[in-house]
Formats: sequence, C-alpha cells, structure tokens
Amino acid sequence: MKLLIIQPSRYQSKYDLKPYKTRKRNLVGLALPYLAALTPREWEIELIDQQLDDIDFGARADLVAITTWTVNSLSAYEIAGRFRARGTPVIIGGPHTFFFAEEAAQHCDAVGIGEGEKIWPQMLEDASNGRLQKFYRAERSPDLRSLPFPRYDLVNFEKYTYFKTFSVQTSRGCPFRCDFCSERFYLGKQYRYRPVDDVIGELKYGKIKNVFFADSTFAGKKSHTMELMEALIPLKVRWSALWSSYLCRDQRFLDRAKRSGLLHVNIGLETVDMETLAGMNKKTNNIGYYKEIINNLRKRGISYSFNLVLGYDTEHENTCDLTLAFLRENKVPAVYFNILTPHLGTPLYDRMQSEGRLINPGDIGRWPGLICYFRPKHCTPVELEQKVKRMYREFYSLKSMVGRLGLPASAADFASWTINLSQRRMFNSDSENFDNY
Repeated sequence: MKLLIIQPSRYQSKYDLKPYKTRKRNLVGLALPYLAALTPREWEIELIDQQLDDIDFGARADLVAITTWTVNSLSAYEIAGRFRARGTPVIIGGPHTFFFAEEAAQHCDAVGIGEGEKIWPQMLEDASNGRLQKFYRAERSPDLRSLPFPRYDLVNFEKYTYFKTFSVQTSRGCPFRCDFCSERFYLGKQYRYRPVDDVIGELKYGKIKNVFFADSTFAGKKSHTMELMEALIPLKVRWSALWSSYLCRDQRFLDRAKRSGLLHVNIGLETVDMETLAGMNKKTNNIGYYKEIINNLRKRGISYSFNLVLGYDTEHENTCDLTLAFLRENKVPAVYFNILTPHLGTPLYDRMQSEGRLINPGDIGRWPGLICYFRPKHCTPVELEQKVKRMYREFYSLKSMVGRLGLPASAADFASWTINLSQRRMFNSDSENFDNY
C-alpha cells in the first residue's frame, strides 16, 4: 500500500492563503523521517514537505497522513479535503490535535492524539483493513529507549543547504510549569530522556555533524546531559539547543558544553522585570543573575539568543525601552521578541478567558506575525503590536548589529551574525503582513 506522509506549510498570511515556500531548508526536520521509521516495511512511503515540494493531488495513494501544528492546521485541512474528495482516506496527528481533536476530526477519517509510538502502527493496520476509528489516543507516554532511527534514506537532501542541520531529540516533556507554555501537556508531564548510547548511535547512523537538539528543554536532568556531552566530544559535532538560564551559572556544565561542540544556545529569559517574572511562574530564572549568565557565555565564546515575552499585566509604560537598554548595554547578540500568547490549555488562557479578555480565540496560533490575541492592561492590542515591532526594528538595525556584534572572528560570531541577518530579513519581508493585522 502507498502511504503519503505530509508536513503542510503554513499560509503566507491571513490575507494570502498560499503555502509559504522556500527553495531550500537549513534544518532537516524530524517528524517525517521518524514517522517513516515507525511504519512497517510493507508500506511504500513518500515524504512530502510542502514548504519545499508541491503536492501532487492526483498521485496514487492508499492513505495520506498529515502531521500538523496549529500554525499550519488550516493548510492541513485544505490538503485533507482535496484528498478525501477523491476517496483517499486521511489521518491527522501532531501537536495541534492534542487540543483540537474534535475540530480536526471534521476534516479527516481518523485523528491521532498524543505521542505516536503506540498509536501509529495501530492506525496503519486499521487503515489497511478498512476499519479506521475516528480517534486514537496515546494513553501513556512511551519509554524512549531503543527508538528507531529516522528514515533519512527517504529524504531528498538536494532540497537542503550544504551546511544542513539535523533535528535530534534527547528527551521529551518538561520539568517546569511556566504559565504560558503548552508543550508540557502534549509531550507529557513526566520528563523522560533517551539513553546516551541511543542518541550517539543516531548521530553515527545519520553521519550527522551539525545538530539541533529539538528538546523542550535540553538538560532537564543535568547529570544525564553531562554524560551525553562527554560522549559528544569524540564525534566533533557542532550543536545547538534550548536550555534554562540557571545552567549558565554552572561553570563545569558550560565548559563541557563548549568542549563537546556547542555552537549556539537559546535561553528563555522571558523578561527583565522582576514582578513580571514572578507572574510567569518561571522559577528557574533570577534577574539578579542575568549579567553573570551573559558574562559566562561571552568569555567562552558561546553564541546565544534570548526569548523575551511582552504584554504581561505587570509591565510598565517604559518596559520596552528598559528592555532594549538592557540588551544594548550587555551587547546581547540575538533576541526573539514575542507577544504574550494565551495558548489553549495553559493557565494563562484560562485566566484570560475567565476575564473576558481574549480576542478571536479561534485564531490563536493560526497565523504568522506579531499578533496580540488579548486585551492588555496598559495599552490597546494594536499599541502592543507596534511596541514589539519597534523593538525588532531598533534591535536589528544595522547600527545596533554593528554595535553589539563587532567583526565576526569565530564560529560563534558567525552564528550570531547569521541569526541577526536572518531576523532582520524576516522582519523586513514580513513587516507588510504584520501591519495588515
């Protein structure tokens, strides 16, 4: 039987319902080749990344499987509808269906809810026998030992850049309980990690030299990550990850990370305001240590970026200016400015809903761009959007970039410059779409 596994592309914008397309990708995603690895060998498989490839809706297929996030869910429904119109059964899974299972069920023949290791083989067996159920729910989080290695033999690497980076998971779940984050729900409340030998085996199997560790938080268990980083040293890989700020105070951890090939780390700093930080339930952060964290990263030549969230009730009129001043003073190399978003399932969403402050809740997470989906306390939604756009514009101005980054003299410097140029290009190209909202 012929199986198409499709990753939809998001729409260009709410006002341009064309799939977002690129000629090549830098990052080799994990979802498609990993689902292929879970698929019994009697299936003939084709992987389709819509961002890179057009979908042939006339191609032979006995089953279509679509993996989706909320940002590309509407595109996923369009794809599903076109295949179903010609009689091809469609199944949909991914993070989106955890919170929107009933919605997804209106657009497909079966919905997978939760992690796929247990339910994916059953869905395929039922599809092959013509007895698909409407819902398949993973009741328990699977053990992460001996996971199959992704089917990279099915990936067309001509669609990727020369310095392609592979997504690899070392863990699932998150030990923290941030007010605005929904990932811990669909990835399981229990933090689980893969054996070090399994991760190293996957890197060797794929002959991988550039790695993005696609974990909600790298080093959720520090001792396990220390063991993993030690095992990475002989492989001479370059890797990036997201981890918590408190780890940057651990000199031994940072030294081993550097020796093992750390190229870039993304850190959820979230805010430079103490009162706002307390409201986020971000217990691993302490504003009093921010400068120490920055100095520890800088003296090791580690490229890093911060995630910041703007829009909490505890912010003040000058929060944006104070934030930019802090970033300039400390010559922070890269920042992602995010508007606070109340995602379904989070305490933040429930609180905003009970207060009647949500705006178009059905649109939350569906569209790209800097969009405010709630009524802020100290300004209008449009004013908050404009404030964050101004922060992007000022932080990624050429004058700011030169003042913060200096001349590129190392791999870390080049990584920081690459992120800055990418963010500047992204903002400039999307600013027209941003202004439409």
